[in-house]
This record gives sequence, C-alpha cells and structure tokens, in this order.
Amino acid sequence: MTDTIIVTGGAGFIGCNFVRLLLARLNVSVVVVDKLTYAGSLLNLTGLEKNPRYRFVHADIADASAMKKLFAECAPSAIVNFAAETHVDRSIDGPAAFVNTNIIGTFVLLEEARARHKALADAEKDRFRFLHVSTDEVYGSLGKMGLFTEETPYAPNSPYSASKAAADHLARAYFHTYGLPTIITNCSNNYGPHQFPEKLIPLMTLNALEGTRLPIYGDGGNVRDWLYVEDHCEAILAALEKGTPGEKYNIGSSNERTNVEIVDRLCAILEKVSPAARNPALARAGAKTYADLKQFVQDRPGHDRRYAIDPSKTGRELQWKPRFNFDEGLEATVRWYIDNRDWCAGVQKGGSERDRQGLKTGGAA
Repeated sequence: MTDTIIVTGGAGFIGCNFVRLLLARLNVSVVVVDKLTYAGSLLNLTGLEKNPRYRFVHADIADASAMKKLFAECAPSAIVNFAAETHVDRSIDGPAAFVNTNIIGTFVLLEEARARHKALADAEKDRFRFLHVSTDEVYGSLGKMGLFTEETPYAPNSPYSASKAAADHLARAYFHTYGLPTIITNCSNNYGPHQFPEKLIPLMTLNALEGTRLPIYGDGGNVRDWLYVEDHCEAILAALEKGTPGEKYNIGSSNERTNVEIVDRLCAILEKVSPAARNPALARAGAKTYADLKQFVQDRPGHDRRYAIDPSKTGRELQWKPRFNFDEGLEATVRWYIDNRDWCAGVQKGGSERDRQGLKTGGAA
C-alpha cells in the first residue's frame, strides 16, 4: 500500500509543477485539492488523469466539513499546502479572500492534520509531515544590503504577506503546542511554465506579444530574487523528505534583478525569438521594438523595495542547490508562453485577468 500525499492548491502555478515532480520521483498516491479560483485550472494538470496514482478533489481548504471528509477518505501520510491567494495587488483591493484562504484555510488543514497525527501509531507519527509553503514577503522590505535568513523578524507590508505570515505562525505554533510535525518553506519570486498571466514575467511577455503597454511600477527599481519553479519544487521535495519538523527553510537562487531589468531582458529575448519587425501587433501599436512599449505607472501602495534570500541553511541541511541559470530559465519561460498560447487563452477566461489591480485603497473587501 503506497503512501498518500495531499497537495492543496495543486492546480495552481507552483503546485502543478510540484505534483508532476512528486509523481515522477516518488511511488506515492497524490490527491490534489483545489478550489479552482481564477488562478487555478485543470489545464495545469492535463494528462495526469491517466495516472492511477493521481486524484483530483474540487474543494475549498477553508471548508471544515469538506476537509474532514477528505482526510477520512485519504488517510494521508503528508500534506503539502500550496493553497493560497497570492497576488499582492488583489489583496489590496480585496483582503477578505486572503484572510479566508491563507489564514482560515491553513487553520482548518492544521486541525485535520492534528487529528490525523494524534490517531496514528508511533512509527507512523514519526513519518507524518505537514509542509507549509510560504513566501519571503513575510519578512517585509530589505535595504540595499543584507539577506533574509530564517531568523529575520517578520514585518509584512501588504494584506497578502500579512495573511501568509499569520499562516506561518499557526504552522509553527502547532509544532510547539501540539507536536504536529510541521515544516515551513519561504521562497523568493518564482517564474516558469504555468504561472498565471497576472504576474510580472508572463504579463510582460504576453502584453509585448500583443503590442500592449508594459506597465512598470514606480521607477522600476524594486528588486526581487528570482527562482525557477522547478528548482523551487525540488527544494520543497527535499524539505519533505529531509527537513526537520519545527524548522523553516528559505529557498532562493541569488538572482537579484530590478523589475525594469526583468522587462528589458524579456524584451531582448522576444526580439530574439519573435522579432518585433515580424509581429504585426507592434506595427499596429506604433512601436518598432518591444522596448518601445515600456511605460512607468503609479506605484503599488506599500510596495516593498527589495527582497533577497539567503538559502545557505537549505543547501547545507537539505543538500539542495538550484540547477537553472537565470538567463536560460527566462528564455525557456518565454518560449513556453509563446508555444502555449492556447493555455494562456484558456486560463484567462474572464478576459480582464491582466488588468491593473491594487489601486483601490478605500478599504473595499
């Protein structure tokens, strides 16, 4: 009898990449649980329905009765929690959804995991894991120097990061209070295949191909540490297999870039793989190059200036290091979006998913 791992949010960007890695690397059954909000899609899991070790459950992690039924049916040996509302701009316009999924949903999962763990025999208790996937945004904004470590105090500056910080604290507390073997990972900005087009890299790529403006917040000098999604998934798997309960692990690849540097690099890659001179959308927009589409716009409220991760603990304790070179990963990502325009159209069903968010600061829920 194979172990069963529940992966929440497995129809989202990072989750779907992790599910594929998990099925490829381990002889386990994987139950994907996803609410299928705008950013989660079964298109991300295409082909997996043929795998007898895969099952999909359409459910909300904040629904306590649904989670109780799920845990009773699946009897999991581990839970990997990716399920979250993640877009900072959307959290500014509507924080309630972030509190419900990221905080209440995590609490519901922890409660069911606690009940499951308590009922296990001692040997099974030792193997049980609850891995909570989080973000470097919980640490707030760095100055020009320094790196986030696992000891960096939390200082979230958006409703999104505050909700993730609260969930992290709950996961930590359940280890110290109840002995639930929780592990927390905090990652830097991910990029790669299947990322929903509201995020910077796919947004700029698709806008450029369509001859639409490339909106750069503020002066474009905000710095992020970029991590290829497959590297991130391998680190999470290492944490699941080798991580110490009660510990947290920062995951990053030391690829700091300003937002404007990212946009410039994307424009250069697009000129290489899909030259502007051959793209009629550029001509219609009156642009000769992709870079002509750049436009600096009003900054995001509370926009953190710089994030940068120190991944040395993860490398040392989990024997992990990133495999992907940033420029190679970025070009592969651009090519993936060009080659998968049907996927892009399919996940953007509403037609407004790439519109600017985060300018309503009057307290709308």
